[in-house]
Amino acid sequence: MATRQKEKTAKHHEEKDKRPTAILRYVRIAPRKVRTVIDLIRGKKVAEAEAILAFTPKAASPVVAKLLKSAVANAENNLEMSKDNLFIAEIFADQGPTLKRFQPRAHGRAFRINKKSSHITIILEQVK
Repeated sequence: MATRQKEKTAKHHEEKDKRPTAILRYVRIAPRKVRTVIDLIRGKKVAEAEAILAFTPKAASPVVAKLLKSAVANAENNLEMSKDNLFIAEIFADQGPTLKRFQPRAHGRAFRINKKSSHITIILEQVK
């Protein structure tokens, strides 16, 4: 059983450089809010994902749309792939650094506000 897993991992590492990617770091939107948007487009074709993002009324949707366009441009220019054959293989949002701010409260106390950021990654693949 372990041998099959090693074969899959080796094949994945071979194809790793052939997949177009785009990474956006330090986006000032909490990853929890970004994940609601990226869950809508995971596994979809690029044209369908762009249409979904255009009509999603969330703050993260224009950011993700711009990142998707960047990944498509990487595929077309660097790897010579056609936009029509691409789909979103992997997309995820990780936690970035948190800015800690303080707001004054009653009786001389301070209330901490955490301003979270996220790192978003898109990996595209061709339809086989």
